[in-house]
Amino acid sequence: MAGHPDTDGADDGDFQPVKSAGRVLEVLDVLASTGPQTMRDLADQLGVPKSSMHALLRTMQHYGWLELDTTGKQYGLGVHALLVGSAYVDGDDVVARTSPILDTLAENTGETVHLGRLEGDSVVYMAKRESVHPLRMFSAVGRRLSAYSTALGKCLLAGLTDEEIAERMPEKLEAVTEKTITDPDLLIKDIRRARVRGYAIDDEETTQGLRCFAIALPQRAPTHDAISISVPIFRLDDERQEAIVRLLFEARYSFAR
Repeated sequence: MAGHPDTDGADDGDFQPVKSAGRVLEVLDVLASTGPQTMRDLADQLGVPKSSMHALLRTMQHYGWLELDTTGKQYGLGVHALLVGSAYVDGDDVVARTSPILDTLAENTGETVHLGRLEGDSVVYMAKRESVHPLRMFSAVGRRLSAYSTALGKCLLAGLTDEEIAERMPEKLEAVTEKTITDPDLLIKDIRRARVRGYAIDDEETTQGLRCFAIALPQRAPTHDAISISVPIFRLDDERQEAIVRLLFEARYSFAR
């Protein structure tokens, strides 16, 4: 089952996680995915005694990792989580190298541009350039989306074998929109098409009315990073689609130089 970061050559065979540290990380993961929750809900979801969870949350709040809302009942991520997350992005080499490339793509298209990274069965937005148009895609750096329903994810999955793709997929492919591909066989066929043509398309599979084009960056094999351009359907025609794909290939070439 996917969903955990890839290890870098480490042998986890004898690894025994520190229980308290693991619980802290689980709380952060849950709140990052779901938003604020009560102590009771977190305890139930993670299977932790309420007394232990209360002490854990108060400790995390004390150190700035969590904050209570105005009702005093729901815990959410605190400012320290933002500082650490921002430090990670600021120190990332791929984010720095692609920054001028994303700027150029945004300037040339006027559309939303993303840098995404494959992590388990998800894609995480690492950087974003906003569209100049009033109607634009809702997204944010740090947001996590299912790889199988996004162009970013599918072009990165295309760099893996079919067996590796199957290992990363959740047991059930949930529909995000009515156009999300939820049949595993059809998904593999779509990823194979992306493998052949060199880029992937999300045709309203994540957001209704939005088509996204993405291409993987050639920094390592298999690559973990990709860039995308998202365009509302009504602003697309065949000529503009061809132009966007051409710009993505030019961006890939620019990154490889």
